[in-house]
Amino acid sequence: MQRLLPRLRPHGCLAMKPSSYTTLYFGLRQLNDDVGLGSDHVSGTLAEVVEKIRKQIGVELGYHTIPKSREHLLKHQPKPESLPPRSMKDSFTTVILPLNSDEGIRERYINHLGRVRLGRVMEELDMFAVWLCHRHIKIPDLPKDIPLPYTFVTLAVDKVEFWNAERLRANADIHLSGHISWTGRSSMEITIYVRQTAHGEIWTITKALFLMVARNATNTGPAPVNSLKPANELEQCYWEEANKRQKQRRAIQAESVFNAPPFEYEQTLMYDLFRRTTPINTMELNRRVLPPKCRWMADSYQTTMINPFPENRNAQNTIFGGYIMRNAVEISFITASIYVGGRPMLKCISDISFMNAVKVNSFLKMTAYVVYTAQNYMQIMTVAHIYDSHSGEELTTNAFYLTYKADKIVDEVLPRSYQETLWYIHGRRKFLAALDLLPVYPMKKAQEEQIKSNEVINVNK
Repeated sequence: MQRLLPRLRPHGCLAMKPSSYTTLYFGLRQLNDDVGLGSDHVSGTLAEVVEKIRKQIGVELGYHTIPKSREHLLKHQPKPESLPPRSMKDSFTTVILPLNSDEGIRERYINHLGRVRLGRVMEELDMFAVWLCHRHIKIPDLPKDIPLPYTFVTLAVDKVEFWNAERLRANADIHLSGHISWTGRSSMEITIYVRQTAHGEIWTITKALFLMVARNATNTGPAPVNSLKPANELEQCYWEEANKRQKQRRAIQAESVFNAPPFEYEQTLMYDLFRRTTPINTMELNRRVLPPKCRWMADSYQTTMINPFPENRNAQNTIFGGYIMRNAVEISFITASIYVGGRPMLKCISDISFMNAVKVNSFLKMTAYVVYTAQNYMQIMTVAHIYDSHSGEELTTNAFYLTYKADKIVDEVLPRSYQETLWYIHGRRKFLAALDLLPVYPMKKAQEEQIKSNEVINVNK
């Protein structure tokens, strides 16, 4: 939907006057108008939004090993037919991360190079997505003194593109703007933009697509959401694009190498990988050789164990999804940095899936693998597990796919086992999707001859 931002310059540069509070508000209004929804709503700082969420769902301050029961709210869950339709403008808002004015907050976002921690930004995006869910839900007959009988859970992050991450400054405010862009019966797609004012301009840094699910007050079942009714032609265009993405998500999931065999051309690629790493002068079983400027995938990973604490919990005493995302981004960056021997830039997070909740008393194990490389790019797959210290059992909770760009050509990573080869193919798909590239399909001889024949016919015409 980048093409629907007509007044934004390429990669999101928008001219703006020198900053002041009045000018900032004017700039946000102008920027929001560029999105096309005609809303200049500002929700304040993220800290203020967190407090609003806490009050709306009725969560008290302080940690309790057994969360306060919310069963009494189940009777207030609305029927789908009682929920009025909502437009995208109804949920649209902007939240400010005040890095310029608050030095204490600034230190939470800064790395040793004085740049902004992208993992921290991802953490805040998850909270902002929850706030947009709150703004979308409207229950006309809910009594004023009753908390919102909903729980919002992150199901997936479809794609997060980083266009100007190298321009992010730790001493300038960051603006998060977004809205609900699609709804199902209990699910919502959320479109979020991250922008920052720098040298009299507003730069679009990130576009993120979140898929959230509405659950009931006790998180034991689904809850209905207000339907989305586009208010104008532009909103209709946004909705149609989002609806296409829903169909694409289902198709991609069905065609995953973990659910279906690789495509024919990918099987050819797999055989080529086998030939490249198998010596031709021996029939010895499992004998593999590593070509020059290559590394084995089995040697290209980093792992860590994390002990989450109550400060990172949500109302159900499970670990906040944003916290998991931040740690996944950070270990993936460590893995990419060690692999390339430098400081690569994060270009895209092509997919994040949430499969199981992480309880506050769990140990979290994260492992980041280099699963595909191309020129100066690396595709990282980071997998999160719950680790049970008593039984030693592990349960997969999340999978992340991140694309990094280095300032030099990187060694090619190669699989040695069949499972690693599937990871390689899967990582290749994620890499192509991240950079909007089309795969190269090997053609059979008959297909090549048919193409040549068609070319001759066209020339004769």
